Amino acid sequence: MAEKILEILDLDGVNRALTRIAHEILEKNQGVDDLLLIGIRTGGAYLATQLQKRISEIEGTEPPLGIIDVTMYRDDLGSRRDLMIGQTEIHVPVTGKKVVLVDDVLYTGRTIRAALEAVIALGRPENIQLAILLDRGHRELPIRPDYIGRNIPTAKNEQIKVDFDAQNIPQAVHLLRN
Repeated sequence: MAEKILEILDLDGVNRALTRIAHEILEKNQGVDDLLLIGIRTGGAYLATQLQKRISEIEGTEPPLGIIDVTMYRDDLGSRRDLMIGQTEIHVPVTGKKVVLVDDVLYTGRTIRAALEAVIALGRPENIQLAILLDRGHRELPIRPDYIGRNIPTAKNEQIKVDFDAQNIPQAVHLLRN
């Protein structure tokens, strides 16, 4: 059977979702004081950069941005040979910060669990919030995002793909069905 591709969000939809998330982050945190965006490598890092730009445009102040690699904190590290270890780049202390973890797709919650451990290994933030472009369900852990671009219930055999252009700007989101 041929793979079927459905567009969930086009470029305008992605932009609206990111702009809404940026406004929600600012409202909940009452501005950018002590705010730290941390994108989960790779898709989350690209989205965190876009959120940083939008927040800067809205607020006139750019919050610090970090990128975190969670490979060494994964619970399936020993069973997967395809994992590449990336670099964590956070140039400000996380202690006392309102950390917003950013990722593209939330599925089982295991990547977020690993990201929480990675952040806490760096210090003690005031709190950790979660911003997700797409929540597809099927949680295996009690993880719930604070900011969601879109909820898309999926079957376990389906996949979500966020398409980025050459400048790592999100262009669309697709659902892949077999």
